[in-house]
Amino acid sequence: MARFTLPRDLYHGKGALEALKTFKGKKAIVCVGGGSMKKFGFLDKTVNYLKEAGMEVELFEGIEPDPSVETVMKGADAMLKFQPDWIIAIGGGSPIDAAKAMWIKYEYPDTTFEDMCKVFGIPELRKKARFCAISSTSGTATEVTAFSIITDYQKGIKYPIADFEITPDVAIVDPELAETMPQKLVAHTGMDAITHAVEAYVSTAHCDYTDPLALHAIKMIKNDLVGSYNGDMAKRDSMHNAQCLAGMAFSNALLGIVHSMAHKTGAVFADKGAHIIHGAANAMYLPKVIAFNAKDPEAKKRYGEIADFIGLGGNNDDEKVKLLIDFLRKMNDDLKIPHCIKNYGADSYPCEQGFVPEETFLERLHDIAVNAIGDACTGSNPRQPSVEEMEKLLKCCYYDTEVDF
Repeated sequence: MARFTLPRDLYHGKGALEALKTFKGKKAIVCVGGGSMKKFGFLDKTVNYLKEAGMEVELFEGIEPDPSVETVMKGADAMLKFQPDWIIAIGGGSPIDAAKAMWIKYEYPDTTFEDMCKVFGIPELRKKARFCAISSTSGTATEVTAFSIITDYQKGIKYPIADFEITPDVAIVDPELAETMPQKLVAHTGMDAITHAVEAYVSTAHCDYTDPLALHAIKMIKNDLVGSYNGDMAKRDSMHNAQCLAGMAFSNALLGIVHSMAHKTGAVFADKGAHIIHGAANAMYLPKVIAFNAKDPEAKKRYGEIADFIGLGGNNDDEKVKLLIDFLRKMNDDLKIPHCIKNYGADSYPCEQGFVPEETFLERLHDIAVNAIGDACTGSNPRQPSVEEMEKLLKCCYYDTEVDF
């Protein structure tokens, strides 16, 4: 038996934020990140709509990018004091992911972060509050997923929390919020979205319900991401829907080792001056992982189906896989994303020598590989790598060398 779970309600299209007026409840806490939602007026609108619905509203502001365990605990404390019956998370993936984890701790105050990280091991939520997610970026799709990514900075590791319990009750996908994204964020979130869709399509947990969502998302992203990056707002609006469809697919089909590797390399070099931004990591690793997974006959066939669906050509599956890899690498070029860690600069743009020195990468390689193998996303990858193979694959992602194993 398999399961397919999405939010009960998804409000989409321009003006969808107004759905907050219809919510029934007494108290709402609004979780938000930096200043962009406030700057563009969306935070005020959110608060005013909730007040119009008759609710008392409190803010929990300042959730950082790549939210920490400490932030989650602070937010949960604020919820325990305020006792909301609605948790509203607005912004990019970070505030929504953080709020999901806060929700668990709010409903079960004795829960530890380690407890949260037990895959599909969270007790029943909604005893105290329901959850609404309002996305402002077009990538993570956390507004419709059963996942949250929280960073333990002491260990330098991002941990995925995975459980259908944290799938939001309501998702609001209003493209007006996405129109405020800076260009670099459009690039990174867009490549995160296409990675979600590609990994969901070849995942061992894919099914008839997830396949059409993944394929249509890939086609939309092919048609709209570069145009959105270059300022076409109609395509920006379309991308907000595409990433949400990709999220619906991967929340139910799960992901693969592109995400395992991105989770375990994102924060591990922070002492060298920067993070590897999640969407950029996915963009760099996806072509290498496709080459690795395509050694599995079923995965190769499914990559060929993707290439066919988006019209890349090719006379056989080997040609189709190569064309898919070439297409993704060209998209990275169009979005000014480097092809490998060695050329990943501190500002995320391509450069001759990035912020991760070769000797540091090689020193940490074994531990990164072990952690990536243990990541929650590895189990549904179509080809299961050994630690040695993961090390070789990560080296290909550092040097941009061919995957021939």
